[in-house]
Amino acid sequence: MTATRPRTRYASLSIFLHWAMLLLIIGVYSCILLHESFPRGSDMRADLKTWHFMLGLSVLALVIIRIVTRLFTTKPPIKPEPPAWQMLLAKVTHLSLYAFMLAMPLLGWLILSSADATIPFYGLELPALVAPDKALAEQIEEVHETIGTIGYFLIGLHALAALFHHYVVKDNTLRRMLPGKRSAR
Repeated sequence: MTATRPRTRYASLSIFLHWAMLLLIIGVYSCILLHESFPRGSDMRADLKTWHFMLGLSVLALVIIRIVTRLFTTKPPIKPEPPAWQMLLAKVTHLSLYAFMLAMPLLGWLILSSADATIPFYGLELPALVAPDKALAEQIEEVHETIGTIGYFLIGLHALAALFHHYVVKDNTLRRMLPGKRSAR
């Protein structure tokens, strides 16, 4: 009987999804920020908004896959193990990030639905989630924008924590999620 060593890195699919989600989220934020640089009614402004919607819905699709993947794969341990308060803070931050990645695209879909707008998704038109209601669209948009601002801080906290663990604590927190050569299990 041979003993197997515990996994030292996340599964390749988990690593891919993590970094793909980062790129998508950068794209979502970039599109909505850049669209303000173009005049209302311009094709470029409209195209950037459309890409904002489609990339946001892509985040929703991938986060669902990511949650399912996380349920069925083992999480490699952090070595050396951080104090309990850091583990709790990490868990709260991760849950907040997952809530962010689920809520933002759904809120965007609700905004378009209640504004009676087309919900574009790479050549498809997705169904509306609610009946048209302009007042509801405006309310949801305010919530969407507020959570979008909070998202900057969540993502920044997540990145800073990974860098802190890598460069100050010198544990394997960041290395577990880096792409590259697969290590022995």
